[in-house]
Amino acid sequence: MTELEKLDAGLEYDFWDEEVNNRKLHAIEGGAKLNAIDVREEALRAAAIRDLFGATGENPSICPGFYCDNGSNIYVGKNFLINYNVTILDIAKVTIGDYVMIGPNTLITTVGHPMSPMGRRRHLGVAKPVEIGNDVWIGGNSTILPGVHIGNNVIIAAGAVVTKDVPDNCVVGGVPAKVIKKLENDIDDIIKEEENNE
Repeated sequence: MTELEKLDAGLEYDFWDEEVNNRKLHAIEGGAKLNAIDVREEALRAAAIRDLFGATGENPSICPGFYCDNGSNIYVGKNFLINYNVTILDIAKVTIGDYVMIGPNTLITTVGHPMSPMGRRRHLGVAKPVEIGNDVWIGGNSTILPGVHIGNNVIIAAGAVVTKDVPDNCVVGGVPAKVIKKLENDIDDIIKEEENNE
């Protein structure tokens, strides 16, 4: 197998491999293009996001200072918002639902490295996908680690480090993040109200 095939299969791979690195170069170029577009040019910025990402819904919005590892592995729903200085290391797929807000200085990473120093000296990485549901608010300075699944209607408290799956309808916080509060899900009431107004 090539290193790229290993990466895509979820196996350990050499992150210094030329094919693997070419994906990162695509992301660096696409991110630089996006970050260089004036924030008042919303249509141009949205087009640059669509060029960089694997797929987007309506109204994608990203503030300046965005970085990623591939871009093509990021799939976002409608009304998606990223604040300043956010990094998504999308070596593996990152799927993000509708109405998600990501606070400044947040890191979402799909890549990890061996516990063994020999493995790290051999430039080995391994990638696990991240999934984030609908109506999620990720507070500033949060970290989402590889393989995590975050449910719907979730708030990640500022500064949290999310190391394991998060169920629907809750607030999590701390290092490592734990459920600290259950949340009511009023989205069904909003949907009914919108249907009645049509």
